[in-house]
Amino acid sequence: MDSSNHWYGHAHVLADYCGLDAANPPPIQGIVQHGWTFVHGYGYGHQPPVGYTRFAWSDVCRRRGQIIGWRDYFVIGAPFLYLDRLLPDDTAERSGTIWYPFHGTVDYEQVEGDHQRLIDEIKETEDGPVTMCLYYVEYEQPQIRRFYEDAGFRVICHGHRGTKWAGTTSNFLHSQLSELRRHKRVASNRLSTAILYGLATGCEAGVYGDPMDFVGGKPGFLGEELLHAWYPDMYGARLDTGRARAVADAELGADHLLDPDELRVVLGWENHG
Repeated sequence: MDSSNHWYGHAHVLADYCGLDAANPPPIQGIVQHGWTFVHGYGYGHQPPVGYTRFAWSDVCRRRGQIIGWRDYFVIGAPFLYLDRLLPDDTAERSGTIWYPFHGTVDYEQVEGDHQRLIDEIKETEDGPVTMCLYYVEYEQPQIRRFYEDAGFRVICHGHRGTKWAGTTSNFLHSQLSELRRHKRVASNRLSTAILYGLATGCEAGVYGDPMDFVGGKPGFLGEELLHAWYPDMYGARLDTGRARAVADAELGADHLLDPDELRVVLGWENHG
């Protein structure tokens, strides 16, 4: 199984949904999209080999991939949505904003930007308490974490993505779902996976602030101007929740979720359990 299937605990969530051992998910016969992108569903340098099924979240991603000649797509919806189905929402009352700043990765990109400027914009915009959720790359840099702690924000991290089947926080999505459900708003300085997840769980949303940049960004994945043109309803301090939720549902594949028996067959798990 491609090790990226374990990132953020995706394989673990899907196994749990299918009634299998979530701690030891069987190998998936293909590669699951692991995050939202505005292209074909897969990141820079992540090109599934010919013959491997691309388990995309949405039909939007499938169509974009086929435009560049990719085949072998099967749309299953985002694993996060399966987890949302699995776990009942017992949140009594939502409050405050959870904020996800644009992040880098240890393997590929580092992000540079003005953290103080971003803090000032957040304080000018948000009415209630703010939880700043840093990606592990930034969370493990004390000087960055301290910026937000000193600003009076609650600072958290959902865990590690993992690599080569090691170091994965298998309950990463569980943490994210729990935090999103307890907050009234979700916000970021980039249109991102977290914004879509938040909308899918009932949050109001905002996309604003210094967008920051990759150091040496990759060609074909620098689409900030394109995103503004494609998704005009997804930018601003306070989005129209109905319109933004419709975009999130389409991009996450909310209409393509399978029942457990169907998903087991599609992933090659019909003989497990």
